[in-house]
Amino acid sequence: MLYVKAPAKINLTLDVLFKRPDQYHEVEMVMTTIDLADRIELDLRSDGKILVYSSSGIVPEDERNLAYQAAMLLKNTYQVDEGATITIHKEIPVAAGLAGGSSDAAATLRGLNKLWNLNISIDALAELGAKIGSDVPFCVYGGTALATGRGEKIKALPAPPSCWVILAKPKIGVSTAKIYANLNLENMQHPNTKQMIQALENNDYALMCRSLGNVLEPVTCSLHPEVAFIKQQMLRFGVDAALMSGSGPTVYGLVKNEYRIHRVYNGLKGFCDEVYAVRMLGKRNSLA
Repeated sequence: MLYVKAPAKINLTLDVLFKRPDQYHEVEMVMTTIDLADRIELDLRSDGKILVYSSSGIVPEDERNLAYQAAMLLKNTYQVDEGATITIHKEIPVAAGLAGGSSDAAATLRGLNKLWNLNISIDALAELGAKIGSDVPFCVYGGTALATGRGEKIKALPAPPSCWVILAKPKIGVSTAKIYANLNLENMQHPNTKQMIQALENNDYALMCRSLGNVLEPVTCSLHPEVAFIKQQMLRFGVDAALMSGSGPTVYGLVKNEYRIHRVYNGLKGFCDEVYAVRMLGKRNSLA
């Protein structure tokens, strides 16, 4: 039996540059992992089967599950005879813009690499992960990175300045495809990705806060006003900066001073069930 941590990610920036001929969008994102994580339990099977179980009632346990897809892809690519039972202990909210499913898939790739004694490099695992989903390569590496292409090209960046992250997810699901379909590429305010990278390189917390940006946020907020409401309340309760992650609906706030966390957390809990106060991880995964 093997346990692997599958941390959530947040977008410090998310920019969409253009629509590609393959119908994907060309993106430029700065992402980092946070200490809100699913736990993946892997058990070796001698019968060659891949079985998935989840503690969440809403996560599929069949071939639609990204962890299942990751296991089958690894098994078929490297002609593995053994199987595995994959148990996903969910902590990351589902369909929240935090890459929970992608992180589960990435953790499954890293864990099965060890369980099946495949000795595949982390770069090869990330390349394999790109076949499952755009966020999977980043989740294989973890840490902090600039993601380009459709999200699969990963360049490591320094960890963000130390701070707290408070997340709040309203009781709605958001369709990423619908958000992208409503995105107006001609008229949008692009985040300053270079400035965000500079903030990370200089360990400059104030500049990082000023550089947060997500072109999908106005689209999601126009379709789901409760997302805008959460962001407004976070800022009112005293976070240093706030932004929606991914295509939403989760909004996070950055807080430097620990004494402020309880006020923000309790204020959000007044009207939002799913609220978390965590730290940034920032460090890359290893295969050890």
